[in-house]
Amino acid sequence: MVSYLKERGISNQDVLKAFENVPRHLFLDATLESHAYEDKAFPIGAEQTISHPYTVAFQTELLQVASGMKVLEIGTGSGFQTAILMALGAEVYTIERQLELYRKCDRHFSIYPPGPKKLIYGDGYKGYSKEAPYDRIIVTAGAPEIPKDLLKQLRVGGFLVIPVGEEQQKMIVLERKGTKEFHQTVYGDFQFVPLLKETAGVKK
Repeated sequence: MVSYLKERGISNQDVLKAFENVPRHLFLDATLESHAYEDKAFPIGAEQTISHPYTVAFQTELLQVASGMKVLEIGTGSGFQTAILMALGAEVYTIERQLELYRKCDRHFSIYPPGPKKLIYGDGYKGYSKEAPYDRIIVTAGAPEIPKDLLKQLRVGGFLVIPVGEEQQKMIVLERKGTKEFHQTVYGDFQFVPLLKETAGVKK
């Protein structure tokens, strides 16, 4: 898989090393284990998918994570992207709106520690203001627009990586230059599950 990522243009050595060190098959159903290292998305429950390895690597490379950075992840999903960020030395706060996936990840990281700094069952649109500001914010679902709360929670000098669009998305990188000043860079087409508001499931 790492060789494939290199062929696709992923060149950040820390990102490639993280992919070597994080076993993707642990984040998939056992029936899919033999396909875990293919560049494909697979169902993970709650009508959600684990992203293609290339997509995860591409977003991670754009994020420019350094060890010790505080990172907010919107959309924990399977927990694979979370684990990649932790392998880069990030302090990760991650939000999942689907209760089923939140519980799966909670179990997963208890079996395969370490887990993120905090796993949150909540609305990704709102971010997690309690621990703001963040050095980096990554959104792993397609947003129709950039949530204003996430912009507020980004540190000056920080980066937000988010796919924006309805059925197909452009990958957007926003660098916060000042209190109200952002620099935007737009990358190619991607396709993500939609970023939805509020939580799904009943927590008992």
